[in-house]
Amino acid sequence: MSFNAYLGFNGNCAEAFRYYEKHLGGRIDALLPHRDTPAAAQTPPEWQDKIIHASMTLNGTILMGGDAPPQMYQPPAGFSVNITTATPEEAERVFAALSDGGKVSVPIAETFWAQRFGMATDRFGVPWMVNCFKPM
Repeated sequence: MSFNAYLGFNGNCAEAFRYYEKHLGGRIDALLPHRDTPAAAQTPPEWQDKIIHASMTLNGTILMGGDAPPQMYQPPAGFSVNITTATPEEAERVFAALSDGGKVSVPIAETFWAQRFGMATDRFGVPWMVNCFKPM
């Protein structure tokens, strides 16, 4: 059994996954628009290029997502996607990339459990936590 985040986007999934690939060092494995699937026949023309499924590998972890149809999209709430980094410097870099154009809710700083911890919602509306834990 494994767990992976599946993110719903408001029409900007491709842009988000390309941003994550560039700034988080991942590799996009799938970026499938509606037009390339059997669902194309039931998809309005303006949604043909929207993403029905995206998948990215980030350090052995899989992040998935897709564009939610306008009548079904809901902004993310009640969770955050956590990224754990190996060094404080990496945490600072990742946090800067994710918070660029977004909203910081907890500035990145040292805490009692982490060398660095911060929370932000990125420019695509996805809530993130960045952790670089203290050695135990």
